Amino acid sequence: MLQIRRLMTVLGLAAGLGSAAVGAVEVATVIDTASPGVVIDRNIYGQFAEHLGRGIYEGIWVGPDSPIPNIRGYRTDVVNALKRLHVPVVRWPGGCFSEVYDWRDGIGPRDKRPVRTRMNWDDVTDSNQFGTHEFLDFAELIGADAYVSGNVGSMTPRDMQLWLEYMTADNGSTLAQERRRNGRDRPWTIRYFGIGNETWGCGGNMRPDYAADVNARYSAFVKAPKAMKMVRVASGASVQGGGDYLAFTEAMMAHRGETEALSFHYYAMPMGRPKGEALGFAEAEWADVLDLARAMEPMLVKVGGIMDRHDPQKSIPLFVDEWGSWYKLDRQALPGEHHFQQNSLRDAMVTALTLNIFHRHTDRVKMANIAQMVNVLQAMILTDGADMVLTPTYHVFDLYQRFAGAVPLPARTTTPDYAMAGRSMPMVDVSAARGADGRLHLALVNVDPHRPARVVTNLVGRAEGLLLTAATMDAHNSVAAPTAVAPRPVSVTRVGGRIAADLPPMAVAVLTVEIDRKDEK
Repeated sequence: MLQIRRLMTVLGLAAGLGSAAVGAVEVATVIDTASPGVVIDRNIYGQFAEHLGRGIYEGIWVGPDSPIPNIRGYRTDVVNALKRLHVPVVRWPGGCFSEVYDWRDGIGPRDKRPVRTRMNWDDVTDSNQFGTHEFLDFAELIGADAYVSGNVGSMTPRDMQLWLEYMTADNGSTLAQERRRNGRDRPWTIRYFGIGNETWGCGGNMRPDYAADVNARYSAFVKAPKAMKMVRVASGASVQGGGDYLAFTEAMMAHRGETEALSFHYYAMPMGRPKGEALGFAEAEWADVLDLARAMEPMLVKVGGIMDRHDPQKSIPLFVDEWGSWYKLDRQALPGEHHFQQNSLRDAMVTALTLNIFHRHTDRVKMANIAQMVNVLQAMILTDGADMVLTPTYHVFDLYQRFAGAVPLPARTTTPDYAMAGRSMPMVDVSAARGADGRLHLALVNVDPHRPARVVTNLVGRAEGLLLTAATMDAHNSVAAPTAVAPRPVSVTRVGGRIAADLPPMAVAVLTVEIDRKDEK
């Protein structure tokens, strides 16, 4: 600890004497390379695809007869974009949609599948053209593991077990034979199965103890072949659920049945007051949303504390399987485009701040699934007919790929605050990790929309990286301007021989550092 304080003092002096960029705020960060944490699970960068708006239909699935280029019905451009991200896991079919979903509606010949009303969203219908086969084949196509959410709100444990048998049986059972007749000979591997979704709300409006009993009951029957090592995920708490999320966590951990993981949901959206606009917002709303994103961390600490009491060995992972920003419905959204919103530079900041939080809690957080993949809420990708746009959020996920499987390192940062309209937060947030090849990776986030920052590290060596920034807080990509927010090289310099990075206002940067071992401190 004494050496850390000494290094911070040295860096502070070095930054003061350095030739910083004009007007830049000087920030010192010490990366403690001698105190590695628990590996960053690749599943932290997971995705979520629900039957909402144009998330599935047009976003992922256009059908094999569509004029839009496709691979067996899956949009070619979307598939290729997701492959570039190396998506580790996809959660499907919901969300609240899963609690009204009958898996049998989505199997068999597509021209004979029933059309159902999406009960949770007005009178919008679902054609069931995208069902079990389409999802699981899609996951395989992009190289992702499947995380299937089961319906415990309106179906029985037997229904869920029969679904699993249909997907995973490799024998002569009637369901396995039916799957083969429907075009899939070998069974799929289901890595994760959700025992319901938001049982405190759309999954049944259950009280904590009752929800725990339901979870225990279903988990006793919902099983896959043992060799598959499928993880059953208990439907956990949410701050936005209207109840006591700590009491819900306590009940689930005290009586978790045979489930092997617990979920948690959190959105960077206001509670008890109206949501804001996705674009055209004032700086006060910029600060409000970023502060809401940061608010997840103390909640994870509290949830983790409850889990630690029941599971001190940390054998039960926490899956934050819904997270992201949530605004008013886009003004330009068409009827049926539920939860569509534009994606701006502010959402890139939300992404980076949130992923940095997960990096600091890898002892418990083993999966996260941003909501959602395409055309819904904080999406990676937006489509408009045959056109596709990669969002600022997509680019952050792309930049952060190098953290998957890396070992996090403590980063002690001395930074001024950014304050606006009663909200205050550290101006610069830092995450650091060492990759398997020995290189260090640094994620730097400057949330201030006015002041640039020079971030001076305690590292000696060579560094390069990319950053995202733009001239306005609501800068976004569109069909007309698809690269308005796109990665560009970050300026790397030296201060007192140490690596430093110059960040413009409102910027996310990721650096890769080849450190000189003899000088590593």
